[in-house]
Amino acid sequence: MQQDPIKLETKVIDDTSPSSRPRTKSLKRPKALNLALLGLSVLLLVPAILTRTNKTEKTSQTTPVVNQSTVDKNTQNFAESSISSVAEKVAPSVVSIVTSSVNRYTLDTEQSGAGTGVILSSNGYILTNKHVVKDSTQLTVITSDGEMYDNVKVIFQDPFNDLAFLKVSNPKNFKPIEIGDSKTVKVGQSVIAIGNSLGQYQNTVTRGIISGTNRSITAQGSDQSVENLTDMLQTDAAINPGNSGGPLVNAGGQLIGINTAVTRGANGLGFAIPISAAKGVIKQLGRNDDQIQRAMLGVRYIAVNPAIAKDKKLSEKQGALITGSVIPGSSADKAGLKEGDIIMKVNGLEVGKAGSLSTLLSEYTVGDEVQLVVKRGNETIAVKAKLQSAQN
Repeated sequence: MQQDPIKLETKVIDDTSPSSRPRTKSLKRPKALNLALLGLSVLLLVPAILTRTNKTEKTSQTTPVVNQSTVDKNTQNFAESSISSVAEKVAPSVVSIVTSSVNRYTLDTEQSGAGTGVILSSNGYILTNKHVVKDSTQLTVITSDGEMYDNVKVIFQDPFNDLAFLKVSNPKNFKPIEIGDSKTVKVGQSVIAIGNSLGQYQNTVTRGIISGTNRSITAQGSDQSVENLTDMLQTDAAINPGNSGGPLVNAGGQLIGINTAVTRGANGLGFAIPISAAKGVIKQLGRNDDQIQRAMLGVRYIAVNPAIAKDKKLSEKQGALITGSVIPGSSADKAGLKEGDIIMKVNGLEVGKAGSLSTLLSEYTVGDEVQLVVKRGNETIAVKAKLQSAQN
């Protein structure tokens, strides 16, 4: 069977509305690698079935206490910190999530799958993948010590990332995970993944390294839905069905990513969403859970790399190239950004090196002002932009 020519996939990222999705267009680049040509496909980690019993708790809401670390432990490795001690530290912060949905033929509520989640606060906030809770009518959270909670609410699903935030009512002895910094992750550093593998083996621990950063993937779910995900962390730590929503942690036990997808037909090709992508929402938890918003700039852009810079004859080899018109009335419009501008830095962090533009902005909330360094032709300018809501 004849194969199509190998092409470079250029992601056009749109942060202008919740329903937007990255689009692709092809540029002729013979050296680029396309997974589809190798017979490989990236799959969202399908939730597995898990047997459970029921336990119901009452609803409450207070301001969460999130364990946000000020110490970067991405420089540590497992020669300094043993796998067993890290696993022992992290395991109490990992939960299994059982999903139930209505059978459309019998109209009975049936268990539909199981995934993993991470405890963000002692008063019951949990982070997982959006595809874990998709189409579920009931959720049950099971902690590492066997406590079960049926009064679980999905309070926010990120319109741009495969992330969902849950709230458990009246939790007992919830231990929040320590949140790290995915922007300083280095290729080759040690990591471990923990999750509810196959929906049967709770808190399964696997070891690996960061194999790559800033990866863009197109992942397919069990319902054949397609998700375009950018800025992913790549790891060779074994990730299995049921691990979705579980933590990828560094050697200090800090959360740096949420395990999300694995490549079918290849070994050691797993992907995690960097925790930076969730920090803007985490800051809002407990304030008013019915009005959580994602901040946006209001531009469509291409992530610049050396191949794209050469093809488009750009002076910069990294950054975010604004494509198309800036959305009228948006933060970008009010800041004076224009089509063809290359956003080089966000608050001093290099776009591309520290993360994609979307991920760097994900750390902020609506109303935050960010300082941008922009390349416009031969001129480098500084621009301030006040972020607006993606729902506007």
